[in-house]
Amino acid sequence: MRRRRTRSRHRGYRGWTVGIAILLSVMVIGVGIWGIVRWSQERKIKKPEELLAEYMEYLSTGEYDKMYEMLNLEASDNVDKDTFINRNSAIYEGIEMANLVVEITGYDKKRQAVFYQTSFDTVAGEISFENEAIFLKGEEGYGLIWEDGLILPGLRKTDKVRVSTTQAIRGQILDRNEQVLAGPGIASSVGIVPGKLTDREAAVAEVAALLGMQPEDVEKKLSAKWVKEDYFVPLKTVPKIDEIEWLIPLETDEEIEREKERQEKLLEIPGVLISDTEVRAYPLGEAAAHLVGYVQNVTAEDLEKHTGEGYTANSVIGRNGMEGLFEKELKGQNGCRIYVTDEEGKEVKEWVSVPVQDGQDIKLTIDASLQRALYAQYQADKSCSVAMNPYTGEVLALISTPSYDNNDFILGLSGEQWTALNEDEAQPLYNRFRQTLCPGSSFKPVTAAVGLTSGAIDPTEDYGKVGLSWQKDSSWGNYYVTTLHTYEPVVLENALIYSDNIYFAKAALKIGAEELEKSLSHLGFGEEIPFEIVMGKSQYANGEHIESEVQLADSGYGQGQILVNPLHLACIYTAFCNEGDMIKPYLVWQQEAKAEDWIAGAFSKDVADKVLEGVKKVVNDSHGTGYGVHRADRVLAGKTGTAEIKLSKEDTEGTELGWFAVFTPEADEERPLLLISMVEDVKGRGGSGYVVDKSQEVLNAWFGE
Repeated sequence: MRRRRTRSRHRGYRGWTVGIAILLSVMVIGVGIWGIVRWSQERKIKKPEELLAEYMEYLSTGEYDKMYEMLNLEASDNVDKDTFINRNSAIYEGIEMANLVVEITGYDKKRQAVFYQTSFDTVAGEISFENEAIFLKGEEGYGLIWEDGLILPGLRKTDKVRVSTTQAIRGQILDRNEQVLAGPGIASSVGIVPGKLTDREAAVAEVAALLGMQPEDVEKKLSAKWVKEDYFVPLKTVPKIDEIEWLIPLETDEEIEREKERQEKLLEIPGVLISDTEVRAYPLGEAAAHLVGYVQNVTAEDLEKHTGEGYTANSVIGRNGMEGLFEKELKGQNGCRIYVTDEEGKEVKEWVSVPVQDGQDIKLTIDASLQRALYAQYQADKSCSVAMNPYTGEVLALISTPSYDNNDFILGLSGEQWTALNEDEAQPLYNRFRQTLCPGSSFKPVTAAVGLTSGAIDPTEDYGKVGLSWQKDSSWGNYYVTTLHTYEPVVLENALIYSDNIYFAKAALKIGAEELEKSLSHLGFGEEIPFEIVMGKSQYANGEHIESEVQLADSGYGQGQILVNPLHLACIYTAFCNEGDMIKPYLVWQQEAKAEDWIAGAFSKDVADKVLEGVKKVVNDSHGTGYGVHRADRVLAGKTGTAEIKLSKEDTEGTELGWFAVFTPEADEERPLLLISMVEDVKGRGGSGYVVDKSQEVLNAWFGE
């Protein structure tokens, strides 16, 4: 019996031992699994260094809402989302933060603090500093403890980050005698103080009518968020009336009186004030608008296009002419500071600053008096003129008419004014001196020089008297070359004096298309003119080559498909004054005017001299087509031209371009000048003679009566 009991106890003990073992095994496995899960979860939790990098990445892309989601709110003083986003966006966007770079430099595990170095560009330059970010571990991982000092070290909740801008003074554009072509001026700003209006609706309607505005546009300005009852709300800039000086010029006494009357009526309205305002002024107005251009307030597109170049919403930018061409030099660089003030407005720290750099003055070779004289003669015409010193290359005037007043863009064009400018058939906004045009007989000296150089023209050869019309043979059908005068002998010099189309048609056939194309290419046809302003490229054909005998013959006297930019033609004419060298034109004034060749040896000295003698007689021989500008006090040379503009050979209704090139051919001339003018629609108005008469008045102004 005992033996059984013992054996039974043994079996019970063994069962209990097995049970314990199984239980322990389950516990070990459970603990292992739990440990593995916890270890896996630990692996998924991002480290503070990784979280800071992620936070800064969101900052660089402006994703402030995602930055907010990374905060430990309780430890961050329970900052609400709107406050967080507004504080960060206002500061970072206000200083124009860009190109953020962050380098993590260390980690304090005990404090859970990440140390980092950061830098970024701002509107005032680069800001760089060392800082630390502290994280707090929670059930779901680490959260950032946010405070204002994470934006800029030491920044407190009540502090404000401010940006102060000092506007650079825009440089002036000056003529060779330092007369202002574009510079600072004073105009009048018409505005309303809302609180002083007695009958707002009636006042707004009356002011709008006087200023050429819509009442709703005036009301929109008065209802802007920044406006208070005692604020002056500017509506429109108008010319300032000053008994001594017109800083924004008005053309006539009638305009002056009309403007005075308008401003007096405005001041009679309670609540309307007129105050001085600084503006960009153009003293020559229409006389130099195409040359000088104008500025306008920057647009959103401008700010995007010129990011990082220092433009602000208050900046202006050059649109055309010299204002656009020299925008970078003229605009200067605004001064800017980024600093912090406390709740009382006291400055506590400056973070970065850049000093103001005023724009450079640009002095041109232009002579304002000559510019005015040319405009006065041609303002009613569709024309262009180029004047230069033929010995130095200095460009003295560039005129395009009809013109527009660039001051109107400063005062603000109404929609009606802009539409009128664009729809005007005379195209006042069109810059004619940049174009290529049919030169007519003003091209004959070029043909003469090419023919003499190639040997195709013998200046003493008599081509024979053939009357006023001629064709090579019957293969030309009904087409004839015509001319206006008969003379004898028919030699080069007389052909220039009488401007004989037939002679130069025959000369072109002798030269040949291949030689003419090669020679004109050598003279810069098809090339950019080396000049500050981009001009049209001259051409000898619409396609690659002169394609027919008739086209070749017409090319000889500046018709066919010959198109020349007037400045390019002037440059070719300089070769007749400089022993065959073509002078490079330039517009930016130099202390010591020094000629630079565009094409050295364009012609030989002998060829240049022969052509020069012929064009002298155009002006000084009583039979010459340019004799109208002959002077007893000095020698002049020149060439007239009348170009027919037709839709076809049969067209009898086509118009004519009148040309006249005149210059001083002697190197010791005290007031050297080369002037080329073109006027459209001279048919029935005297042809090129119309331009000769106008040029005489300009020469009288230049040399004196």
